[in-house]
Amino acid sequence: MFDLVLISAAAFFAGVLNSMAGGGSFLTLPALVYIGVPIISANATSTVSVFPGYISGTVGFMDELKAFDRRQLIILIMLSVIGGVLGAILLLVTPSQVFNTVVPWLLLFATLLFALGDTVKKRVPKRQKVEPNKGWLPTLLVTIYGGYFNGGLGIILLALFSTLGMKDINLMSGLKNALSAILSASSVITFALAGIIYWNEAAVMMITATIGGYCGAILVRRLAQSFVRYFIIFIGTVITVAFFIRG
Repeated sequence: MFDLVLISAAAFFAGVLNSMAGGGSFLTLPALVYIGVPIISANATSTVSVFPGYISGTVGFMDELKAFDRRQLIILIMLSVIGGVLGAILLLVTPSQVFNTVVPWLLLFATLLFALGDTVKKRVPKRQKVEPNKGWLPTLLVTIYGGYFNGGLGIILLALFSTLGMKDINLMSGLKNALSAILSASSVITFALAGIIYWNEAAVMMITATIGGYCGAILVRRLAQSFVRYFIIFIGTVITVAFFIRG
């Protein structure tokens, strides 16, 4: 019962955080590891648990996505599918001991990236034209990272879109959610075929994460964004230190 309450609460607050600013994987991954799920399966199950939030986030920016160039959108979608599958396969062939060693560093990278996200986005040069077809290699690399490890993906995608010449934050947010949903779907299918997802835990977490995402959309209008960011950075730092100690 304690395990069920723990992962339900982690997924709920992950949904809240993802709806408000991102960083939900800082909660779902360690919660699954804590209850005894092997690290690679925990990463895969964590990806499944936050997946519904990406879909609902995409729906919220559908008008911007419909107005975006269809050819460029197709290119980004194809790269997300390929990257999501490649990242998932890379995770599957990574030995558990190696992934155990890598995870604290990935969490540290994601935490630092989240903390420096605004600075990164401001310093990334903007082009005059939107050219995702010329940025296919960095887009593919980012989506591979997302398929392998989801932490910090949103900030990386926003910085990538800036380099491709995008300036509309609503469009960038919509594309961020859409590509995250697509590459996560590709990863989930790959993980499911490999049989490494803990479906009972995932089902419970998907429900509570969806509820949390809805609550987060309401809460975001009442809390200062700076408070939310500092809270996520604090959580990320604590969990990163815990994983380093565990390692």
